[in-house]
Amino acid sequence: MKRLKLAIKIFLSLALLWLVLRQIDTHRLFTLLQTSNPLWLGIAFILYNLSKIVASFRLNYYFKDLGLKLLERQALRLYYVGMFYNLFLPGGVGGDGYKIYLLQKYHNPGYKPLLAATLLDRLSGLVALLFLAGILFLFSSYAKLSPWLVWCDLFCLILLYPIFLFLHKKLFGNFTTYLWQTTLLGLGVQILQLLCAYALILALPAPVPVIDFLTLFLISSVVAVLPLTIGGVGAREFTFVYGLKLLRVDPSIGVAFSFLFFLISALSSALGIFFIHNPYKRSPSEI
Repeated sequence: MKRLKLAIKIFLSLALLWLVLRQIDTHRLFTLLQTSNPLWLGIAFILYNLSKIVASFRLNYYFKDLGLKLLERQALRLYYVGMFYNLFLPGGVGGDGYKIYLLQKYHNPGYKPLLAATLLDRLSGLVALLFLAGILFLFSSYAKLSPWLVWCDLFCLILLYPIFLFLHKKLFGNFTTYLWQTTLLGLGVQILQLLCAYALILALPAPVPVIDFLTLFLISSVVAVLPLTIGGVGAREFTFVYGLKLLRVDPSIGVAFSFLFFLISALSSALGIFFIHNPYKRSPSEI
């Protein structure tokens, strides 16, 4: 069953990439990639990893609610190992499953509470993504396409966090001690990702509509979260192609941006290989 799921994900990724490459000027795509500014690419890489460091702090707060006393460096090591497994071994147990296995092995809080903490961590990030995407949408060219979309967006923005906080307390009552910290850190993670995306825009040797690009980036990030492709490959590019076509903007720029973002995320995830043989290095007090 796992092999079948992996095969489907690979097929969907390749199929979407094939559709994307058929819609763009591939020569212009490679030119954009080759002439990208390395300084801004480096800044984007740093900002992306800062977002992951903040994300590891957020997840550690959820673990604290379970009585787990992980040092921040331990949580960070686990987080990067999880990133490595999620991207490079998507057909196996996955990064989240591996973290749950290790924490259960050393602390024994129970698989269900650990699964709940991991799920809540993902939901917190998704809500922040939707919130920021909704704000940027109001100032983007997409808001001019249909007035009813603006009203729908405003309605969702007003209700999004109240509904999330209500459901958080109702369904995840054991994780309310650090509710505001995790909520604010969730926003912080996505703001750093937005800054990373802005650095990538500056790295591209072509003028782009910044707000529209950042709006599409957040929407594509929501699409990439869906477990349909390998690491969001294909899904993000597909979103950019058709999103930019609505505005009559060259989609090659969006695909170049998407490829660069994936490269940065892949290089960052690859850092987890340095901790793969000792992902849970305990402090002397735990031995």
